[in-house]
Amino acid sequence: MQPFSFYTRCIVLSDLFAGKMHALQWKNRVKGRDWYDMEWYIRQGIPLHFGHLQERVKQLTDLELTREYFSELLQEKIATTDINAVRSDVIPFLNNPSETEIWSNEYFQQISKMIRFV
Repeated sequence: MQPFSFYTRCIVLSDLFAGKMHALQWKNRVKGRDWYDMEWYIRQGIPLHFGHLQERVKQLTDLELTREYFSELLQEKIATTDINAVRSDVIPFLNNPSETEIWSNEYFQQISKMIRFV
């Protein structure tokens, strides 16, 4: 209340991860930051709030998304993405661009299998 009243909305990391996966999967653009963030969430052990992802998907499509179907779609997205374009997009934002040297379609397919759901 002091020095003045204000309203704030708080979002938990698992919801942010769901939003990031929604952007990565259903937006038709290459954003290296989305891929960098996906890796970060996975490395941090942040679970993906699947219900939140389902609601975001419903806003754009009538797709009935299950965890298994999401995983299949994600594997397809990773397999068909130009990882060099992803890397080129994110490198200007990184202090240490060598972090992306390990990036490949196979790398992202492997780490995506580590996604935990809540």
